[in-house]
This record gives sequence, C-alpha cells and structure tokens, in this order.
Amino acid sequence: MKKLFPFFLLLLGLSTTVLAQPNRSLTETTNQFLATLSADERTKTQYAFTDSLRYKWTNLPVGMVPRPGIQYGSLTDKSRLAFHRVLSAMLSSQGYLKTTSIMQLDDILNTLYQQAFDRGEIDQRTLTMMQGLKWAHGNYYVSVWGQPRADQPWGLNFGGHHLALSLTTDGKNVSMSPYFIGTDPSEVKVGKYAGLRVLSKEEDYGFMLINALTEKQRATAVLKQDVPKDIITSPQGSQRITSYYGIPASQMDEGQRVLLQVLIQEYTHNFEHQKAHQLFDKILKSGLDKVHFAWVGALDNNKPHYYIINGPDFLIEYDNVGFQNDGNHIHAILREKEQDFGADLLKQHYLQTHK
Repeated sequence: MKKLFPFFLLLLGLSTTVLAQPNRSLTETTNQFLATLSADERTKTQYAFTDSLRYKWTNLPVGMVPRPGIQYGSLTDKSRLAFHRVLSAMLSSQGYLKTTSIMQLDDILNTLYQQAFDRGEIDQRTLTMMQGLKWAHGNYYVSVWGQPRADQPWGLNFGGHHLALSLTTDGKNVSMSPYFIGTDPSEVKVGKYAGLRVLSKEEDYGFMLINALTEKQRATAVLKQDVPKDIITSPQGSQRITSYYGIPASQMDEGQRVLLQVLIQEYTHNFEHQKAHQLFDKILKSGLDKVHFAWVGALDNNKPHYYIINGPDFLIEYDNVGFQNDGNHIHAILREKEQDFGADLLKQHYLQTHK
C-alpha cells in the first residue's frame, strides 16, 4: 500500500491540473466540431459574438419560433460525432443523457400523436396542427458566437423544443445561464416507452421535500394560488420574480435541508464537473439559510404542481401542468442571477482587459 500511495498522489495532482482548465477541452472540442463543417455549413453555424440574436432564446417548438444556427439533423455523421464531444465537455453524464433523451422524446411524442389518431382519439386537424410544430430529434439548432479561443469571449447555443442550452465563456470561466429543460410527456403512459421519465428526479425530489415538511411548515411553503400555466420567467413573458416566497431553509431541520440541497444539485450537477461545483459552492457560500422554497398545487404526481427555489445567486423554476391539466408536461429552468448569457462574467472580463 505504501508503494501505491505516491502514485495516488500523482493521479490527484494530474486531476487537479486538468480540472483547473475545464474550458480548454470545451474550446478544443468546439473548434474540432467547426472544422468538420463545410464552408456553407460554417456560415450557417457561426455568428459574431456581438450579434443580438445570441440573447434571443425560447422554449417554444421550432414550428412556432425558428432558431438561428445549423440544424442538428442536417449534420453529417462526422459532425454529429464531433458535436457530441462538445456536449460532453459542457455537461455532466446526467446532463448529457437528459439532453439527448429530451431530443429523443420528440420522436416519441410524434409517435404518440400518430397512434392517438389511429385509435380515433384525435382528429386529422389536431394531428396536422401538432405535426406543424415540427418537433423532432433532428430539429435542434447549433450556433457558435465568436471564435472559440482561450483568451477571448465566445458562446454556444443549442436549442429546440424543450431545450435551450446557452453557454458563454470569457475564455476561462463559463456561464450556462439561462438553462432550460422540459419534457412532454414527463411520463410516457402507453406504448413501447411506457414508464420513461426523462426528468424524474426534478419531480421526485420536489415531492420528497414538500412532503417532508411539517403541516406548519407547509402552511408557509405552499402558496394559495392557481398553478402557473408555464414558468413565470419564460422568455415569452414579461413577468420576473424579484421577491422571495415560501419557506426559507433557515426554518428547515437538518434532514429537510439535505433534501433541499439534493434538489438544487439535481439542476447544478447537469453541468460539467468544475462548473457544477463552482456554482453549488457559490450557493453555499452565500448561505443556504437565505434560500427559499415555495410550492403551488397538488402534493402528489399526475396533477398540476409547481415549485420555485430562490436564493441570492440563483433561481430555479419547475412547472408541471400539461395541456389537459394532467400534471404530465414539465418546464424547468435554472438561472444564475446577473449571469444570463454571461453578463457579469463578461463585465469582469472587459474591466480586467481594459485596465
């Protein structure tokens, strides 16, 4: 064992060195992806970093709101292989699998509507309307903003139905805000994929926390209002959350606080290792006691429900209503305050480079 100890120290040193520069892999993999594109494809993919389109994100289907960039489904196999390396550099294994599963869920959704039509449960007009929304595994769009380099700002967006990844970096530090994910259905009820729940823990951990509270605590945490039809901070809405609602973590016992941390980490740990820990450590440093948890709606699943987690540095919103009020359609978002599209990160970068 003594002979092996220096070897473990060497491995620890190597891993620390690698983790100190997570953006190096991100920059390299993005450039490798761009190198697989033809000149025409690259023109569709790459924009100036200062282009205002970079900030215009949406969670609506592509059939309603087009996206800038190149369509994922139009890429060659070589380019797709390279782009999956980019996703792996941006996200943790769980974040990567959620992203690719959300894409796959669009094809499942198309199948479910076709089967409903074949069974006579919906008419041709409804089927045609749904098909016109153009959700599909390949109908997601990649856009790169600026030139990926380690010494200057650049960004990468990837989005489509129920997915909006917004990465901004100053060359060293990374912002992933806003980060939107969603699922329809949140639980597949019929057919080959019955039982599939892509965002299961965002739902399950929320229920675990609200049901772990005492009756007195729930009286504070549960807001007496209708379940919102969507997340309040959606890009389509003008309303923003500026106040704290619900119960603060300072009024929770140790077990409840652990559940709150687990729920927060389910969102932050969708990101690459160092980014995930940097963000969660920032939340803890600002003080978990200052984080508020609020709930609206049913206390069990398959019924409309909503929660919000609000702290000094971040905001999480989760909404599960469904078109038929069946609690089977999730929209969820994580935002770093003052960091949407790297706002504060870029401000610091420009202050330092213009000294």
